[in-house]
Amino acid sequence: MKNVSVTTFIHTIFIIAIVVLGATFFYLLSSGKEQRKLQQINRYKMISDTFLTREKLDKNSVTLKKLYKKYGLEPIDPEKVKKEIETQGRTIFSGRSVYGNVRVFRTPKHTYIYVDRYDYLLMLLDKQPQDYIYKLLLTIATILGVLLLFMYVMVLRKLYPLKKLHRQIEQFAAGDLEVKIEESGDDEIGKIARSFDKAIHHIKQLMSSKNLFMRNIMHELKTPITKGRIIVETIDDPMAKQVLTNAFERMNELISDLAEVERITMYNFAPEKEDTTLQKVLERTERVLMTDPEKYTLHYTDRPLHTDVKLLALVLKNLLDNGIKYSPDHHVNLVTVGNRIEVRSVGDPLKEDLSYYIEPFSQEEKRSHGFGLGLYIVANILEKLGYGFRYRYDKEKGENVFEVVMD
Repeated sequence: MKNVSVTTFIHTIFIIAIVVLGATFFYLLSSGKEQRKLQQINRYKMISDTFLTREKLDKNSVTLKKLYKKYGLEPIDPEKVKKEIETQGRTIFSGRSVYGNVRVFRTPKHTYIYVDRYDYLLMLLDKQPQDYIYKLLLTIATILGVLLLFMYVMVLRKLYPLKKLHRQIEQFAAGDLEVKIEESGDDEIGKIARSFDKAIHHIKQLMSSKNLFMRNIMHELKTPITKGRIIVETIDDPMAKQVLTNAFERMNELISDLAEVERITMYNFAPEKEDTTLQKVLERTERVLMTDPEKYTLHYTDRPLHTDVKLLALVLKNLLDNGIKYSPDHHVNLVTVGNRIEVRSVGDPLKEDLSYYIEPFSQEEKRSHGFGLGLYIVANILEKLGYGFRYRYDKEKGENVFEVVMD
């Protein structure tokens, strides 16, 4: 039942209710059919005995009229119903005595009682409703069916705004920040819709503020870094010059990482995939890595890919860069194994699970180890590309192994 939608559940309940109502109606009709039939026969037997056990019964007597009223009968002209009885009637009861006989005919519309006495003939219309219990049950079943249908329609009408709200929430989750949730009802669904609309508006404001802040801070940082780099070139001490140059380079990398984080974490961001090869991706990786080729080794088997070359190259660049910077020998190996790209570097195993390190700057310990925005960007890009990201430690070789699973 956990995966059944509310609408499907309502449909099921309605169908079950209709089936139960129909089964109950059928049971009541079938169980009382024989009893009703026996009651009718007893009634006609009583009428037959009444008309055929009296030696003298004047056709126009007051007594006979009282009998008509008692049994719900009405005398009619036999000639008027003769054709109806002959063509559509069937005998459902007959009685006989020394004074004559009685026959009861039933047609689709009426029931007639024919009294044939030695002294006169009577054709009587039975005015008592035929199967009034059946009609009563049918009326009750119809009323209940209409009430069920009315409740079913009302419930579906109440659920429609909820389904509409669900579609709009899915739009928002897919990255449509311009979705407008309009619900004027005063019920619980209307209140939820208005609250969610306010939340969307607040989120949009926060994102706009965040984007503005990020752009401003990156712009403001670029200027002093550029000026600092210019001033560094005037320093004569080679060691101090190198230290300051490395510091400014690191700040530049950090700003670039922040810009990339802002871009790939946008709701409407989508990779620009194309048909390419692993070799072309690695060629771009080497260009953006901008480091001494002796610090890394590539062992790979070329294969066709359908991916975003820039993003996958950025992933491999960050993994190679981390391996070069934070391994004791400042060397990293990239190898392909089946559908995996492995980036290996010598070092101690990570103290925490990979999930701990792919969060952006959660703790100072991560920054000191260099696994801050780099792995955060890697994890986000691979998620956008639909690739897997795993980590393991190779005890035999003493290497940290980061794996990109492409299929």
